[in-house]
Amino acid sequence: MLFLKSRRNRPTGGMSEDHYTPFLEDRESEKAAGKAHSLLRYSGYITRYLSRSTLWGSTILAALLFMSLALSIAKSIWGIEDDPDYVFANWGRPGSGTESLAWYPTNFLRDVVPVPCHSHNDYWRKVPVFSALHAGCTGIEADVWLFDRDQELYVGHDKASLTPYRTFQSLYVNPLVEILTQSNLPTPLYNESRRGAFDTDPDQTIVLLVDLKTDSAKTLSAVEAQLEPLRARNWLSSVENGVVHKRQVTVVGTGNTPFDILERNSTYRDIFFDAPLDEFYEDPDALMTVEENGPFVYNSTNSFYASVDFRATIGTVWSNIDDRQLRRIRGQIKGAHRRGLRVRYWNTPSWPVTLRNKIWHTLVAEGADMLNVDDLRAATRKRW
Repeated sequence: MLFLKSRRNRPTGGMSEDHYTPFLEDRESEKAAGKAHSLLRYSGYITRYLSRSTLWGSTILAALLFMSLALSIAKSIWGIEDDPDYVFANWGRPGSGTESLAWYPTNFLRDVVPVPCHSHNDYWRKVPVFSALHAGCTGIEADVWLFDRDQELYVGHDKASLTPYRTFQSLYVNPLVEILTQSNLPTPLYNESRRGAFDTDPDQTIVLLVDLKTDSAKTLSAVEAQLEPLRARNWLSSVENGVVHKRQVTVVGTGNTPFDILERNSTYRDIFFDAPLDEFYEDPDALMTVEENGPFVYNSTNSFYASVDFRATIGTVWSNIDDRQLRRIRGQIKGAHRRGLRVRYWNTPSWPVTLRNKIWHTLVAEGADMLNVDDLRAATRKRW
């Protein structure tokens, strides 16, 4: 075939120049056909490439849109934007105005509904006091340490966590004074100081649980002295001549707090005791007569909470609280309420979450007054 094609396209010798024309025309036709074929082939490649590029581009765009939608849904479901750590993300940063812990986020509690939950180890949070209150918790906690070298009360879980700047005054007393000052700013229509921290419930008291870690008498005396800024403004709940006066902040002593010293002053005192709940069990089915309603050693004039280690007194819960455990809970709550005290179980299981939620639900249903919590958002959203 190559031989024939070569002979056809190549004129023989002796022919005139005119005889070349048909051969030249055939050759040009073949070249044009070849170019057209090449163009068609390349255009096919380009079309397939563009189609694939468009498909990949559309896929990537769709994936990005899906991720954005999923993130928005997640924020809505889990409340990322309501996370106290998100709200106070700039706390303590240079130029934020919070370096000295004196900054107050104006109106940050304006729409917060208070929930009876206690912020366990509150000093571990990014912003003590503010994070708990912003979530809605009405109870906060400070572990305080006193040393011989000065009268400062340092806040932390153990000695290794203490620093000169994290003190009872700077982390708790001063912020509470600032919050309540902002809640009671004088206006042409208001010039009082009786409002609490929560706009939605101005009568709600904030319970400040102070866990004394060092010498009982000396540390208690230091706590009493450092509460003076709140006391001077009449913002501390107190007992005067046997009458309880509820105010914006209720201070409760636990840990090494000495009950005998605390209740010694019968004329006036503004620190209450965290009574031992495990000593108050009463038969939940028995009827009590009026004569059996007191007097009690622990009562509302000297104590506020009745607390106990849940695991130690109730035992391990595997899937559900059993009948024996439920009866014990009911008996303890009954005894505490007869004394006018608010029940708080600490060291409740935190994992798995389903078990934690079951226990929270059961405790509240049985009459526990305060949930001891680590997860602020889970507790205050009440999805359990």
